[in-house]
Amino acid sequence: MYIEKTLRRGYNEYTREEVENGYGSMMDVGVLLMEPGDAHTFHEETKEVAWILLQGKAVAEFDGKTAAMHRPNPFDYGTYCLLQAAGSTSSLAAVDKCKVFVQKTANGRKYPTHLYTPDQTDTWRRGAGGECGGACERDVRTSFDYENAPHSNMVLGEVVNLPGKWSSYPPHSHPQPEVYFYHFEKDQGFGAGWVDDEVVRIRNNGLAVITKKPHPMVMAPGYACCYVWGIRHLPGNPWEKTRIDDPAHTWMLEPGATFWNGGGK
Repeated sequence: MYIEKTLRRGYNEYTREEVENGYGSMMDVGVLLMEPGDAHTFHEETKEVAWILLQGKAVAEFDGKTAAMHRPNPFDYGTYCLLQAAGSTSSLAAVDKCKVFVQKTANGRKYPTHLYTPDQTDTWRRGAGGECGGACERDVRTSFDYENAPHSNMVLGEVVNLPGKWSSYPPHSHPQPEVYFYHFEKDQGFGAGWVDDEVVRIRNNGLAVITKKPHPMVMAPGYACCYVWGIRHLPGNPWEKTRIDDPAHTWMLEPGATFWNGGGK
């Protein structure tokens, strides 16, 4: 499923946790747009909440702590991501225009609220070893996952997809549902994505809900995209960085794999 919205000031809902006909992300997903002076409180009695400041300048408050955040864009600047348990409260006060990705799901565990700052976020330049002639080079950032936050039922991170390059590549899948929220450097940016075997044109502020099948992405030349990726662990089957690569394409991961690339011209 692929969803596009015209975002307006305030909270813009994309999906709800409740699964209809066995299909869905198993998470509430939305995007919060804030103008200078706006304030927003995050609190759910039965759901844990995670949010990422995609861009903007704001002050966060949680558990008696205050944190100032400034992220002019998600391409040159690292991630601020907050995770809080059900029943906990955090708030954001916008100093400048802000764009915030929000993700929620049911979780009865109690744990301290944590703000993952840029220096605490793992960034991995994938595809930098020359795989596929450099066509799938991208930055993968992980704020939290099962390894550093086993108390959460979610995973949250970002991918910086370079213009004209592929990501989520080689094509892979996993049984846990996932969402991709696309933020392009330029509003008119576009690309293509495989969403449960349907090829869709992805654009700024679009959301892909992926529940099965391999899901590679590619962006048009000239258009950089940072997309948020969020995964919902399944009961008894958490996502532990597990990739089920499409066997038809695993040859490209073998040492010394070669392919025709223009005949040297």
